[in-house]
Amino acid sequence: MSVLPLSGIRILDLTRVLAGPISAQMLGDLGADVLKVERPDTGDDARTLGPPYLKDPEGRQNNNNAFFLCANRNKRSVTVNIAKADGQAIIRELAKSCDVFMENYKVGDLRRYGLDYESMRTINPGIVYCSITGFGQTGPYAPRAGYDAIFQSMGGLMSVTGHMDGEPGAGPMKVGPSIVDYMTGMNASIGILASLYHRKANGGVGQHIDISLLDTVIASLSHNAQVYLVSGKTPPRRGTWGNGGMPSGMFRCADGELMLVVGNDAQFARTCGVLGASELAANPKFIKNRDRLVHGKEIMAIFAGLFLKNKVAYWLEKLEEVGVPSGPVNDFEQVFADPHVRERGMEVKVEHPFEHSLSLIRNALTFSDTPVTQYRYPPRLGEHTGEILAGMLGYDDAKIAELKQVGVI
Repeated sequence: MSVLPLSGIRILDLTRVLAGPISAQMLGDLGADVLKVERPDTGDDARTLGPPYLKDPEGRQNNNNAFFLCANRNKRSVTVNIAKADGQAIIRELAKSCDVFMENYKVGDLRRYGLDYESMRTINPGIVYCSITGFGQTGPYAPRAGYDAIFQSMGGLMSVTGHMDGEPGAGPMKVGPSIVDYMTGMNASIGILASLYHRKANGGVGQHIDISLLDTVIASLSHNAQVYLVSGKTPPRRGTWGNGGMPSGMFRCADGELMLVVGNDAQFARTCGVLGASELAANPKFIKNRDRLVHGKEIMAIFAGLFLKNKVAYWLEKLEEVGVPSGPVNDFEQVFADPHVRERGMEVKVEHPFEHSLSLIRNALTFSDTPVTQYRYPPRLGEHTGEILAGMLGYDDAKIAELKQVGVI
């Protein structure tokens, strides 16, 4: 097996719920040794966020639920109560031999435990310390807590998502998945990797990375936000309509829906031919994309009527033949049954103590020389506490038992 890119890097991960754990999981996939610090007894908040749960060999439900499983593979779990002085001492000792320290506590919370960046850098000047918060380390909102949906709202994502004005159900809409958490996790990973490179290239000095969910969602709005900065106007909600080529959007067919994106004038002409309406491509209102944007509702209504005349599979085949991008609107069963998705191996199987063949989602990165092939199951709460404290700190069985007795681990 080839050596993974981050082999030899050790991460002390005090993050919880989703954004931070996603980032640490990505780094673990790439070969980093991720020590996931959890509260004794309850663990990461994600473990409590509802079903479905795996069942243990006796059929009992436990704290290994889908939310936790999606973001915590390739880690070792150690339980430490950081509210106790001995727990804080354990974290400081572990940090001495770690390259990265990750946390997503509210601004200032870890300072009272002596686990803030300034404290960590005194014992390990090379440590890369990544703080993930809702609003960042500075600014009037810095002390506030928040979750993904709050940032979709405050960051403007909801203002450009949802049905168009005048349609039934019009109004701002949240994106289904916790997409801001996921993007924030990606930004955290990029920041950590850049800081590790900087450390190696510039004398071994670490630094503090400030990652904010609000910053992330605003940056992710890309051309939508840039439209506002250029024009002073917020782009309207477009439902499933595309952001450039027209017509683009979801169309109902005789047995389901498909998504169509007509990216240029040539594709428009070919689509009209597929739909048996070649004359539309010569209509002065529709010849150029800028014309179709002006008359968008009209051309979308015409296409809507034409697509109803046949089934999804028929239209997809015909559009594929002429090189016009289109695809079915899949649910998850259809996604993971898709032959292309299966060929790409997006569902991976791992051995879990509670399930012989547990399905997980593979890392989306594909390398030619250092492929991600190691998928260790998301750890059970505190599964590696003894292993880590004995192996890294030299604690014997009596010391570990004593710490457990007084609720430190």
